[in-house]
Amino acid sequence: MTNEIAPSLTGPLVVALVYDGLCTFEFGIVTEIFGLHRPEMGPGWYRFASAAIDDGPMRAAGGLTVTADGGPDLLDQADIIVAPGWKGMDAPVPDALAARLRAAHARGARLVSLCSGAFVLAATGLLDGGTATTHWRYAAALQARHPHLTVDESSLYRSHDRIYTAAGSAAGIDLLIEIVRQDFGPGAANSVARRLVMPAHRSGGQAQFLERPVALREGTEIAPLLDQVRTDLKSAWTVGRLARLARMSERTFLRRFGEATGTTPGEWLVSERVNAAKHLLCQGSTPMEDVALAVGFGSAHALRHHFRTRLGLSPTDFRARFMAEGRDQSFA
Repeated sequence: MTNEIAPSLTGPLVVALVYDGLCTFEFGIVTEIFGLHRPEMGPGWYRFASAAIDDGPMRAAGGLTVTADGGPDLLDQADIIVAPGWKGMDAPVPDALAARLRAAHARGARLVSLCSGAFVLAATGLLDGGTATTHWRYAAALQARHPHLTVDESSLYRSHDRIYTAAGSAAGIDLLIEIVRQDFGPGAANSVARRLVMPAHRSGGQAQFLERPVALREGTEIAPLLDQVRTDLKSAWTVGRLARLARMSERTFLRRFGEATGTTPGEWLVSERVNAAKHLLCQGSTPMEDVALAVGFGSAHALRHHFRTRLGLSPTDFRARFMAEGRDQSFA
């Protein structure tokens, strides 16, 4: 069957899993990177096939019905196997699939997951003792279900012993372009990225794209005070001032605040200021010093410090990523 897949190509065989409930976007990413006709890359470019692991007909997100190039036996021939998402955090991974993936890895194949597909690779046990990532919404569940691996919820992608995991859906593009770079060099990676109209490499991690408001315990008396603070982030919000407004002693306020938010007033305030700064940075060309003053950091130096600490990149880089997409220089 291998010779029937792109007979004019001789490169690594990439096989994507197809399952009932297929994540359409994630599967599309794999097809875009590995399955498009790219004559400029020569005959050594990737061959691509899809392997059904469920009996048909299989559904895909968006109301589609899909068929695959072949069945699970294609995994036995693959050089790279990709799990493009998964049915859900609680959906079991078939033992037969896990065994096939272990066998493929043992003979040298690389295993790749996008987003929730990390649950598929984790089920093989091959990630035990290593570090993986997934979408931040799934990180806690993945860690709880597989305590023998370390889940990194801040990175866009991670690798461990020829096993690659990507965070959210778009982070899968970053990972797959990195695999192209490893296999064919930076020129090929830049060419693929340019066709996708995206950077060949993004600095930072998933944290730069997320807003994670502190979850408040229902009925807490702290909530109205936090809403008041959000409307005036540039003010000096000391624990003493917050406690007075809450009509509590400082000791009681700190205890109640921790019970309600799971963090300290200082940590919460920095997070809120960073989120507010992200919005301002994306809205125009406001000078960094003005952004810093508007959200209460006091100086551009403090703004840069907290951005690098929380997001892993500078405010300038953050603004560039979100406001200069598609420029030719972003592919350098």
